Amino acid sequence: MDVKKAALQKHYEWNGKIEVISRAPIRSREDLSLAYTPGVAEPCLVIAQDETKAYELTRKNNLVAVITDGSAVLGLGDIGPSAAMPVMEGKCALFKAFADVDAFPICVDSKDVDTIVETIANISKSFGGINLEDIAAPRCFEVEAKLKKRCDIPVFHDDQHGTAIVVAAALINAVKVTGKKIGKIKIVVNGAGAAGIAIAKLLIQLNLGEVVMCDKEGAIFNGAPWLNAAQNEMSQITNQNGEQGALKDIVANADVFIGVSRGGLLTADMVASMNNGIVFALANPTPEIMPDEAKRGGAAVVGTGRSDFPNQINNVLAFPGIFKGALQVRARDITEGMKVAAAYAIAAMVPDDKLNAEFILPDPLDPKTAAGVAQAVAEQAVKEGIARI
Repeated sequence: MDVKKAALQKHYEWNGKIEVISRAPIRSREDLSLAYTPGVAEPCLVIAQDETKAYELTRKNNLVAVITDGSAVLGLGDIGPSAAMPVMEGKCALFKAFADVDAFPICVDSKDVDTIVETIANISKSFGGINLEDIAAPRCFEVEAKLKKRCDIPVFHDDQHGTAIVVAAALINAVKVTGKKIGKIKIVVNGAGAAGIAIAKLLIQLNLGEVVMCDKEGAIFNGAPWLNAAQNEMSQITNQNGEQGALKDIVANADVFIGVSRGGLLTADMVASMNNGIVFALANPTPEIMPDEAKRGGAAVVGTGRSDFPNQINNVLAFPGIFKGALQVRARDITEGMKVAAAYAIAAMVPDDKLNAEFILPDPLDPKTAAGVAQAVAEQAVKEGIARI
């Protein structure tokens, strides 16, 4: 049985991947009086006087909402909120498994930015953090920006920032493996949607090298007539040499290719034209180039988004620990500094003496991974003064 059939069968068996388990025993009338009426009135009155007490008297301290509109689901595209539910449930299961963070899936039946924002803002008091998921660009940028202004809890679009953080960690270590110089490399990011833009921004912030972005029209440059607002913003801070042309032209002599686009766009000949290339082909389920083809073209380090090849570049290395750290200190936000701290923490989990071309990232199943990210994020939040404890 292949993985698709096996997964479908399991989903029928599971009948949902998460459930609510009571932390309060209710086996007697006394238990009922303490957990519910009349006793429950007391914590309600305390919170009414001091809203921050909700972190101590309810599960808000460890509860994240995983929210989508179903418009950009895991390589499947716009399949709608109901069809997105298995992915949202899976994300919640990962939160619990890797960071012991409770998470709840919410699928919003609207593609209107203001409706989505209003819906999420109106339920945000129930949660300690908001994880936006699988919302199509450019709508996702606006939704996140508006929610950050409205909510006093962390709002984090994982498809953007989680991907960027893990890519940055992988690249930091891949540069070490290849002997390239930080700040002296040319990085081509193919795909100018939510993930591609977030990756480019973080790599620039980390000063890892010169970034050139490409989309289906070719290189993004200042003044290109086809750019949307988000891409136009990126044209101001990327491609400082004004390169124009198709991907095959732009990738020639590049040090790094990062693909967040679609399968089959990079060839072995294109890899051969690179400078001892680092290739992160992250399209799922079919990468921009398969690892064996990339290596045939001379790639020095290859990563994909898949779990059946070495160097899986996957958000699960980032988001559980990021939220765990933010929740631990009751952070008001997840800042750029916290993202940078997470990237360096992930990279540092692979010791220099263990680094090699097929081992540039830690194992997400190792409990130390989420714990290490959480510690780095929490410390940075305290340092920036956005922690409440």
